[in-house]
Amino acid sequence: MTAATRVSALREALAARVVVADGAMGTMLQAQDPTLDDFQQLEGCNEILNVTRPDIVRSVHSEYFDAGVDCVETNTFGANLTALGEYDIAERIFELSEAGARIARETADEFTGRDGRPRWVLGSMGPGTKLPTLGHVGYGTVRDGFQANAEGLLGGGADALLVETTQDLLQTKAAVVGARRAMDALGIDVPLLCSMAFETTGTMLLGSEIGAALTVLEPLGIDMIGLNCSTGPAEMTEHLRHLARHSRVPLLCMPNAGLPVLTKDGAHFPLGPEGLADAQETFVREYGLSLVGG
Repeated sequence: MTAATRVSALREALAARVVVADGAMGTMLQAQDPTLDDFQQLEGCNEILNVTRPDIVRSVHSEYFDAGVDCVETNTFGANLTALGEYDIAERIFELSEAGARIARETADEFTGRDGRPRWVLGSMGPGTKLPTLGHVGYGTVRDGFQANAEGLLGGGADALLVETTQDLLQTKAAVVGARRAMDALGIDVPLLCSMAFETTGTMLLGSEIGAALTVLEPLGIDMIGLNCSTGPAEMTEHLRHLARHSRVPLLCMPNAGLPVLTKDGAHFPLGPEGLADAQETFVREYGLSLVGG
């Protein structure tokens, strides 16, 4: 299957049915106890594992495909200018993005080769650690960093770009524009998905409400909009209701399994698999979601 054929099939699937994505990446990687050497002494920089321990990253993708998902996200949530800048390796954006996409692409193709069923790769573009609205970083600077991130993902074989967990609308715009510039530079056109993170207060981190977010983002030419992370399904209901009524593009949702509860063994997500699945089924029925995950 050629890249163009895969992307066309993804667009058709998103228009015709509910496409199922994967769940958490970081906790799955941590469960395999990577060493400080695996992180090249940059503890917690999960994207480094794309080059030092691709076997670990590949095993996570494989577990999700074994569970039956249609697509997986790349291990590139922090492969951006500000996040990698915290480790003084911002010059590795393209390298780590490309490596993460390539691992996911190879794993997806392996599973497709077994039964012919298409599997897709969503290129994860996380928010980074700086907020341009607050002057932490310049808009042009962060936009160009996201372009390098997207170019690496596309070079590695991503079938779509997912700008996710966004907390600042100016940062979100920088990521979307950077992704568009990457597609233009490479002559590649893939779906561009945008997923926001809303706090329990009902707004994004900097106070933007869902109507403002939709008004800002929809004209940028995104193919899909929705929410992920931060909260569970209950806290996302009103936001999804607004999007279902007013959005002109399809919707996605990848919630946590409820709000985490701190226990003696660490954070526990109360819904569990069945509870999260039930919530997503309700969202699909009531709000017409096209893409779900966790």
